[in-house]
Amino acid sequence: MKIQLFFFLIVIMAAYSCGSRNELPDAYGNFESDPLLISAEASGKILYSNVEPGQAITRGDTLLVADTVLAVLQKNQLLTQKKAVSVKFGNIVSQAAVLEEQLLALQFEHQRIEKLFADKAATQKQLDDIASQISVMQKQIESVKSQNASVFAELDLIDAQIAIVDEQIRRSTIVSPVSGLILDSFVKTHELVSQGRPVCEIADLSQLTLRAYISALQLSNIAIGQQVQVFYDESAGKLTSLTGIISWISDEAEFTPKIIQTRDERVHLVYAVKITVPNNGALKIGMPGEVKFKK
Repeated sequence: MKIQLFFFLIVIMAAYSCGSRNELPDAYGNFESDPLLISAEASGKILYSNVEPGQAITRGDTLLVADTVLAVLQKNQLLTQKKAVSVKFGNIVSQAAVLEEQLLALQFEHQRIEKLFADKAATQKQLDDIASQISVMQKQIESVKSQNASVFAELDLIDAQIAIVDEQIRRSTIVSPVSGLILDSFVKTHELVSQGRPVCEIADLSQLTLRAYISALQLSNIAIGQQVQVFYDESAGKLTSLTGIISWISDEAEFTPKIIQTRDERVHLVYAVKITVPNNGALKIGMPGEVKFKK
């Protein structure tokens, strides 16, 4: 009886061992994120900074505000210039209106003299003189109106300069383009920041990348865009499964990373694979993960 029980236990252990080997993952790795480097778009003194490392950030949140006093003063100066040019334009319009009224009076006088000339009550000289006055007045009106073109061009130039200053003011405030976690900060409040200077690094946590490593024999079983099963430890040794997509496969072999494999296995050459995984809120940067390729 004891012998039968002994053999029964051996069979169970063998079956369990085979089942465990069948459930072994195809690859191991760690979750990571490609950080987004945020840089300043304008120069100035930092008046407000909200870039503390480890801080969660939401898309649209203000990260940094730089001093805009000089830009605002420049805009006020341009607005004053525009007002002065607008007054000049108003004077030109008024002057043209007066000349057009005078032209209208001359045209009525020309019609009256034409009738008198038809009745032989006016001379040819009177008719020629009024026609000459109308021609001179028309040229004066054209000359005055031509000044509008230069005024319009000046107004357009000022508007363009105001738009540039407005853009500089807008760029003085940096907002987060993504929701995620601030990994590192490179500036502090009251410091001077220049255009192009890095401000902080943000990791987009909406999806993470599992960097895993496979052998050369496994290369033929995977392809970019292929769906795979990704597992991570949730609690008490319980594995949770997520669906990931292979986004990158290295074309060069490398030695097995120390952080994943044992010392004896470091001599093996493997290929790095990146798997994009949507984050359900439980995944963290640096967390280990496992991969099972779908057959």
